Amino acid sequence: MHEAPPPTPASAPASTAVPAEPLSHGLKQRHLTMLGLGGVIGAGLFVGSGAGIAVAGPAIVVSYLIAGALAMLVMRMLGEMSAAMPASGSFSVHAERALGRWAGFSVGWLYWFLLVVVLAVEATAAAQIAHGWVPGVEPWAWVLLFMVVFTAANLTAVKNFGEFEFWFAALKVGAIVVFLVLGLLAVLGWLPDTDPAGMTNLTGQGGFLPNGWGGVVSGVLTVVFAFGGLEVVTIAAAETDDPARAVGRAVRSAVVRILFFYVGSMLVIVTVLPWTAQRAGLSPYVKVLDAIGVPSAGQIMNIVVFVALLSALNANLYGSSRMVFSLAERGEAPRGLLKVSGGGSREAEGSGSRKASGGVPRRAVLASVAFGFVSVLLNLLWPDTVFLYMLNSVGAVLLFVWALIAASQLRLRARLEQEAPEALSLRMWCFPYLTWLTLAGLFGVLVLMLTDGAARPQVLWSAGATALVLLVAVGRQWREKRAGSPTADR
Repeated sequence: MHEAPPPTPASAPASTAVPAEPLSHGLKQRHLTMLGLGGVIGAGLFVGSGAGIAVAGPAIVVSYLIAGALAMLVMRMLGEMSAAMPASGSFSVHAERALGRWAGFSVGWLYWFLLVVVLAVEATAAAQIAHGWVPGVEPWAWVLLFMVVFTAANLTAVKNFGEFEFWFAALKVGAIVVFLVLGLLAVLGWLPDTDPAGMTNLTGQGGFLPNGWGGVVSGVLTVVFAFGGLEVVTIAAAETDDPARAVGRAVRSAVVRILFFYVGSMLVIVTVLPWTAQRAGLSPYVKVLDAIGVPSAGQIMNIVVFVALLSALNANLYGSSRMVFSLAERGEAPRGLLKVSGGGSREAEGSGSRKASGGVPRRAVLASVAFGFVSVLLNLLWPDTVFLYMLNSVGAVLLFVWALIAASQLRLRARLEQEAPEALSLRMWCFPYLTWLTLAGLFGVLVLMLTDGAARPQVLWSAGATALVLLVAVGRQWREKRAGSPTADR
């Protein structure tokens, strides 16, 4: 085991201020591409979309288009920066280079906190499904099993994480494709005992906009967070043989296809069945599959949701460990977290590749899973009090992270065009206009959440958590400046 090299000073040009990562390069392009495709296909889509349909009606398709476009723009910006400056800390590193240490510290720790809290929700939900299949095993035992298995997978070679995610994502993507094919056949009336659905369900029961544009806006608030998870692709890119090329290809292939999966699924659902048949908390996919005569539709979807939850748990554990490792690299987390497994040493002098069996930040993994265990215990013991407050405190953090990504891209794009234009292999569309439009959209979503009684506590608690982290960041920088630290002005 060895420690990472100290970070390169921020005064270096943006194009070259990327420290050599001591992590393994065990991820392949297929891992990254499938992670990009399957990373956001989770329980939020398979189950949570029912709540969006209930408030927006058939116009949920528009809600997903708006939310998906916002996520796609953020991902394009993040892809541009990650292709030019790949790093295991991804947008935390970019924020530090663009806006200062306070930004990198804040967005890094907020994102880490978000992942380890949401991890508890995923582990608990997966355990409830497993408990339904095997009632003799208590949910806490299932949670323990999941946490142990995925901790072990993340403590070994990174290629194990990649393989887990590849097959998890392949199952989710396959399930969506089969659903879309069956749904299209049902709409056309080409399945046994089915009549063509036509446009009846899109225009009936109050029309395409049964709750007006207010319903569309409410739908956006319901579904926008389902797109969280795409960021892990750019974190994982640092552990491929050619990070710049890998992240560019993953971003290009992921964003449009994900929109297709989400919007296509919603269009099938509201075309096959009346929107009034959907209920929050119930999977609209199960209802559609039942309606077109697929046997055991509920159990099939339970399996898909179960896999989606385990996939998200695995990805969140990976992403949180790499984020806290990157923070430690830059002196924003305890230096002890910099230890990586000894197989990650360079194979040859001057070689940029690393053995796939080593280079795993095991202490960072254990630190993340330890807090994940705490979150799980809080969720099991006090789901409606302590854990609810924690969950609310990260409810809007994703929007804050996306806003800092956009702000960072505004600064770094101009710097890169001056210092290293050749590094811009993947460019944000219509810069800077679409970047500013994205920032305006994110601000608009936050304002709308403040006007919504159910969403307001999430914004307020998340704003409080963000303010606390910012206060710590500014306080640390002020103390270092008083002590004369050379990194205080970074």
